[in-house]
Amino acid sequence: MPEGSPAARGTTPVPSIQRCLRCGHTLPELDARSVCPQCGGLLELVHSPPELRGAALAESFRRSTSPSGVWRFGALVLPGSERDRVSFPEGNTPALESDRVRRWTGATWLRLKHEGLNPTGSFKDRGMAVGVTQALRIGARGVVCASTGNTGASLASYAARAGLPALVLVPAGRIAVGKLTQTMAYGARILAVRGDFDDCLRLVREASDELGLYLLNSVNPFRIEGQKTIVLELLEQLGWDPPDWLALPAGNLGNTAAFGAALREALAFGLIPRAPRLLAVQSSGAAPFAASFDDDFRTLKPVKACTIATAINIGNPASFERAVPAIRETRGIVRAVSDEEILDAKGEVDAAGIGCEPASAASVAGVRRLVHEGFISPGERVVAVLTGHVLKDPDIILSEAESRRGASRPSRPAEVEPTIAAVAAAARLS
Repeated sequence: MPEGSPAARGTTPVPSIQRCLRCGHTLPELDARSVCPQCGGLLELVHSPPELRGAALAESFRRSTSPSGVWRFGALVLPGSERDRVSFPEGNTPALESDRVRRWTGATWLRLKHEGLNPTGSFKDRGMAVGVTQALRIGARGVVCASTGNTGASLASYAARAGLPALVLVPAGRIAVGKLTQTMAYGARILAVRGDFDDCLRLVREASDELGLYLLNSVNPFRIEGQKTIVLELLEQLGWDPPDWLALPAGNLGNTAAFGAALREALAFGLIPRAPRLLAVQSSGAAPFAASFDDDFRTLKPVKACTIATAINIGNPASFERAVPAIRETRGIVRAVSDEEILDAKGEVDAAGIGCEPASAASVAGVRRLVHEGFISPGERVVAVLTGHVLKDPDIILSEAESRRGASRPSRPAEVEPTIAAVAAAARLS
């Protein structure tokens, strides 16, 4: 929770600016606008370089007393914000091994960075820790976001932690029940919009101006700063020896942009000798970024998104401008996989005892696809990011128990009589 008093909020001087990616116009760090007032371009946060470099900088992270996997990297996230930091803490998520998932993908060295083990069950908590901290620093009267589920749940939780009112717009009938109930439980005001996510994002941008609320979708550059720590923490866990590939689900593209920024800084500050190649994976039912990649990013053509992977069910990704350099600079690849491939991957992750929501499994499905296509060599080191917890979308698990076949199919409870004979007859454990 915030460490500073309300009177102190927003008064800490820090050497950072917000800069437009499109035209270069700059804004003060405490300016509440989410896009450039000159051209409407996306903003990035620019810090002064840290005093330490290389091994000394890595050692400073290791010696940090912060329990947060975000604020431990504060020198590269939001320097000078110590008074206002909002935290549970978040981060410190594991990089897991699974022989089952490794065999299924064909990647002989594979780790699963499980961001579903954050406080509200998704990677969004890292960005919200910084975004809600910034809301306090600028004296915001409340916060707002559009959401397919995880963003709203995280915003509601961190806003409650900070004592700020929260407004969340969701597409009516298109949000998983686990995510909706989280957002409700944390006390946010929820509006179900008769439209899709892109309609919700358009409305929250207008609401931010009309109602004076601080916008905390991934267009917000402070969200990106928090999400950079997924990569920084992973690199630290690997002894600052980067993998060959880093795969992630791609929806609104905030994470793709954040991963690129983290790798760019890790290289510039001597933390790593080289960057892994990024693999951004979309569902074929919501794949405008993949289509743009195939066209060398000449254009982005929005689509009407339709995928069971609700967390990436986005047809017009807001962070496109930030994400393109991340793919280009890392010689990355963008792929679309089918919903069937995503569910197959989820089945393997779940059956391995790890579990994830459908959108998370897109990264694993993408790894399998690139191994089979020959882009990923069997001996290369690969990390796939799982972005959300298995309980984020329980309806999918229940429906899969009825509709799918095979070893990884979920099993519904079998109702039996209260006798040991009935239990023994029904207990097929092998």
